[in-house]
Amino acid sequence: MINLNGNVSGAANAMKNVWEANSLMPKADNAAARKLDFDNTAKAVGKFISNVDEIQQSSDMSIKDLLSGKNEDIISVVSAAAKADMSFKLLVGVRNKLIEAYKQTMNMPL
Repeated sequence: MINLNGNVSGAANAMKNVWEANSLMPKADNAAARKLDFDNTAKAVGKFISNVDEIQQSSDMSIKDLLSGKNEDIISVVSAAAKADMSFKLLVGVRNKLIEAYKQTMNMPL
């Protein structure tokens, strides 16, 4: 049985936890608290992007190993490529939601 959801669902849950934690945090009026919230969110997004990059590099390495003859298990190569594809699609989906939220915020009347 191939488990394609391991790292992808873990990354999705990590991003969900960050968003929920930031939305449940008491909203402070001072700039230091807002900066801390932004810094925590930026770090979580950076970790998420790094995780996607690691999955992509792992997939590339498994493809190179298959082509060079070091690895003959095509199922593991296909599962690594599928995992990389799913994680990238999730990253693009999160990016699109962030852009949409930004556009809606910019269109709000003052």
